Amino acid sequence: MTVAPTAANLLPVTADPGPAGDPGRPRFTDRLRGGSTSAWFPYLLVLPLVLILWGYVVQPMLATFFESVGADGAENYASFFSADGVARASLMTSLIISAASVLLCGIVGVAMAFLLKRFSFPGRRLIEAIILVPAALPPLIGAISFQLLYSETGILPRGLQQLFGTAEPVLPFSGIAGVLVVHTFTMYPFFYLSASAALAGMDPSVEEAAYNLGAGRVRVWRTVLLPMLTPALVSASLLVFMTSLASYTAPLLFGVDQTMTMQIYINRTNGDLPMASTYASVLGVVSVLFLLGMRWYEGRRSYRSQSKGVAAHRREITNPFGRWFALGGSVLATAVLLAPVATIALVAFSADGSWTTEVIPSQYTTDNFRTIFTEPRAFTPILNSLQMSLIATVGCVAVGVLIAYAVRRLTFVGRGLLDVAVMLAWALPGTVVAINLISAFSTGNAFSFGQVLIGTFWIMPLAYFVRFLPLVFRSSSATLAQIDPSLEEAARNLGASWWRAFGTVTLRLMLPGVLAGALLAFVHGVGEFVASVLIYTASTAPISVEINNRMYSFEVGTAAAYGMLQVVLIFVVMVVSGRLETGRRSSREAAAWTN
Repeated sequence: MTVAPTAANLLPVTADPGPAGDPGRPRFTDRLRGGSTSAWFPYLLVLPLVLILWGYVVQPMLATFFESVGADGAENYASFFSADGVARASLMTSLIISAASVLLCGIVGVAMAFLLKRFSFPGRRLIEAIILVPAALPPLIGAISFQLLYSETGILPRGLQQLFGTAEPVLPFSGIAGVLVVHTFTMYPFFYLSASAALAGMDPSVEEAAYNLGAGRVRVWRTVLLPMLTPALVSASLLVFMTSLASYTAPLLFGVDQTMTMQIYINRTNGDLPMASTYASVLGVVSVLFLLGMRWYEGRRSYRSQSKGVAAHRREITNPFGRWFALGGSVLATAVLLAPVATIALVAFSADGSWTTEVIPSQYTTDNFRTIFTEPRAFTPILNSLQMSLIATVGCVAVGVLIAYAVRRLTFVGRGLLDVAVMLAWALPGTVVAINLISAFSTGNAFSFGQVLIGTFWIMPLAYFVRFLPLVFRSSSATLAQIDPSLEEAARNLGASWWRAFGTVTLRLMLPGVLAGALLAFVHGVGEFVASVLIYTASTAPISVEINNRMYSFEVGTAAAYGMLQVVLIFVVMVVSGRLETGRRSSREAAAWTN
């Protein structure tokens, strides 16, 4: 009698039967199908990623250090401790400029965040709409716009000179003061964004309790608001300090030669690579130490609020004088924020060589834009930038997404080191990254497939890849942190392999964040100048280097036309990124409703 199979008499199946003679043993294809559930899988995925980071980030750093401790290593490092040495003075100048930039950007950024998030006044919405305009300026274009506006030959000082009839320009900025003005204007958005996000989520009942207990405004700021803002301030301080330390364009245009980045460029240009490597090594160590120090300071205590209050509401300014003052301040702030972009746009239509002693250009033309799009020599930098940035972005996406997945979803020995290694390039100034690549790839090695990369096309996208990989990694990691792992597990339980589950479920859900990071990497690559100026050749010059060369050739109009292309491209990317962020919020809200 045949017994029908039922749930009661079926034996559980734990694995597919193996080949004859080896019953119950899973085949290799089944282990591959198991994917991330296998103990060896994380290491198989991480191994090529570790090799990439070692070959193009860590090993070049070591090559620079070994270059710096060569034949004249002791003499090079001794110059940093000599009282009258240029190296020591450059290091101190860079540290002072960076610290002052953090202080000034913190005052401006936090004050703007507090005003716009806590008060309602005439013109507030207009300022909120344009307050991030400085973030749309590439570093070189931002510095050039300030030079055209505020230097001794700038529009504002010469305009005031003509207005008041003085013999010299009025209130010109030069030297370290000019550098600090550029840094403050272009970097305060770091503090504004961080402080705005913290203030928006802060419970106002904590402040109200402090006021009810008799605390004054200064004490509330010191004991309540600032401690709660500490994580945001630490994050912004880290970004501003490291960006200032890496600044090259502002010191270049405002004549501050004794900074670390300028000395790296000067020594590299003079052919003294060991001394340039010494500067790069010291600058890299300072950057990493500051990164570790700020993380230690932030982790000393908890800054979480235990209250369950509601978000703060803006207070309406009802005093008539206060409203008129706020309106006037809004108009002034709008003019200041838009002036650099307006200056670049104005100069982009000026005829080359026509602007000499006049306050503003006297001759205008569209030939500048016609030239850069029709002349092969002028169009080549545009094509170079687009090609090199696109290649670097593809590499950043391929590597950054996998590293983000490994760090977020897999468990393996050394996961924290992988996270630190991918962010290490972000802590290094662009000049240091360039010197690292010069030291590592001036001869052939395994990571360059035996070829010398210096002087070739490929060294440029490699530099962009190293510099902007952290952007894609962080954006992908943040998006992945908001995706429920059970979605991928459900696909795996339905029979999908890890590769199929990752590609059809996880990667699709990560796509908005990946695209946002890729757009940022691409647009940063198009505007990159600090590393490019050390490793470009005549045939691989990108837009930023061409802008610098045109400025030194007194072709200011054509240089500004290139700059306007960069600004327009960045504005387009900001709009697209904003839409992607909206899509991510909609996805999170939909997921919240379905869970």
